[in-house]
Amino acid sequence: MSNQNFILILSGLIGVFSGIAAVILKTAVHGIQNFLTEDFYTEYANFMYIIYPLIGISAAFLIGKFFLKDLGGHGIPDVLFNISKNSSLIPRVKIYSRVITSALTVGFGGSVGLEAPMVMTGSAIGSNVGLLMHLNAKKRTLLIGCGAAGAISAIFGAPIGAVIFAIEVILMEISTASFIPLLIASVTGSLTSMILIGEESLFNFNLKESFEAAHMPYYLLLGIICGLVSLYFSRMVRYTEGIMEDIGDQWMRITYGGAFLGFMVFFFPPIYGEGYETLNILIDGNSSEVLDKSPFFSAIENPIMVLGFLVLIILLKPMASAITIGAGGSGGIFAPSLYAGGITGFVFAFSKNLLGFHIPLPLAHFTLVAMCGVMAGVQHAPLSAIFLIAEITGGYELFVPLMFVSAISFITKTSFQKDSLYTLQLKSQGKHLPETKDQELLETISITQVIERDLLPIHPDAQLGDLIELVKISKRNIFPVVDENHILNGIVTLDDIRDIMFDPEKQKTVLIRQLMHSPPEILFSTENMQSAMEKFERSGAWNLPVLDNNKYLGFVSKARIFNAYRKRLIRQKQD
Repeated sequence: MSNQNFILILSGLIGVFSGIAAVILKTAVHGIQNFLTEDFYTEYANFMYIIYPLIGISAAFLIGKFFLKDLGGHGIPDVLFNISKNSSLIPRVKIYSRVITSALTVGFGGSVGLEAPMVMTGSAIGSNVGLLMHLNAKKRTLLIGCGAAGAISAIFGAPIGAVIFAIEVILMEISTASFIPLLIASVTGSLTSMILIGEESLFNFNLKESFEAAHMPYYLLLGIICGLVSLYFSRMVRYTEGIMEDIGDQWMRITYGGAFLGFMVFFFPPIYGEGYETLNILIDGNSSEVLDKSPFFSAIENPIMVLGFLVLIILLKPMASAITIGAGGSGGIFAPSLYAGGITGFVFAFSKNLLGFHIPLPLAHFTLVAMCGVMAGVQHAPLSAIFLIAEITGGYELFVPLMFVSAISFITKTSFQKDSLYTLQLKSQGKHLPETKDQELLETISITQVIERDLLPIHPDAQLGDLIELVKISKRNIFPVVDENHILNGIVTLDDIRDIMFDPEKQKTVLIRQLMHSPPEILFSTENMQSAMEKFERSGAWNLPVLDNNKYLGFVSKARIFNAYRKRLIRQKQD
């Protein structure tokens, strides 16, 4: 069997396994939520909302820490980091750990989504299948993308959107040969979900109105608003996570975070869990039902109060999501970004229709399109957002406004903040991902791998004559000046001594410390290659010394780096 056919078979199996995991997680979460909330009354305060999140986060943390040995947190940033820095190796425990901890977190009301944990689970399946089959890092990365595509496809029933998501968010590059395994994994993941739980989708509706070009000015304004909401969402998540990190003790995080989240859910029940039920209510036009189960707003039918209630949810949702994860829960911000976007679109269209001027706007259209806009802004994945929502709607009726709003939202967001939320979260942990494939390849080369140690050192108290003896046997024109403690004092080049090297008098009287000078830059054994190349570029040098704990190790040359880069590039293309 050829390697390509073998990868195709593996991609199909990974899609099936990812689909099964997605079905297990969805079924578990919905079962827990129905068990906990089915007896709640719409007209009375449901005080159990206050303690459910605390119970769920505590259980997820305890099981993750003491039994699974894998704490919760964000899923997608961890996948990206493992691909970039860990040769696409994801610990085996993550195949099942996030399914368990996320089910407890979201089932008990944690205000996060299941998509990121499922991407982590599918990616872990792909990585470990690749490891089991002794595949190299490049093929393991492809299988990680297959696992992510299978998981997203199984959750949303959107195989095309899932493939685009895997390409746009998980993988840095794709070829035609690599595209086919992603398609197979996505289709098998979707089919697995359909076979096990039927064709039930997250959003149940039919678009009753057609797209009209006259709505485009409003979509332009909606795109700008979605970009600003995306900016607020990202910054509020990071700000809240920073506050949670400042609480040093983990149990204090769980206590404060769980209690605060519980009170938020008590006053604003739509924040409970993923929130897709609320979006279905809004898409169907039954906005007053959103106030049900709230102790203070359930009896209110004033549309202005409904709008105020929804605006508060938009403001609180990113805070609730960050608290859930920061306190010790497991989940992601994929679903919360869709949720905040959907409510944003509904509030925009509903407010305009209340004013009564010009033509009325279709609430379902603007709700769905805004979901696309905010997702494009938060995750920097406009293509994924377009195809995902287009498939969810059952056709391409909204394709034009989806493309338009996602583009405007992305431009608006990136005008204020260049990085996606995933990148910001990694940077806050001191983890930096390469922005291009060249950077990724460069970072596979470490400073210590390209150190040249054939430069002959000389002591600072030596004479010029001693240096002349080294010149006779050396093949290099740079001489590091190193003392008895291996401390680099400076460097001397042939150009520095060319005018005096044949003067017998100066050979006996001139000391090396009189000739040496500082190198234009210094490299450290622990810094990455991207930083090293920036120093080469800044200094204009072709050779720079390397230190380790202030001790001299050797020199690194541009030529040696380029040679190592070329070898890795050739090896990568062969793989």
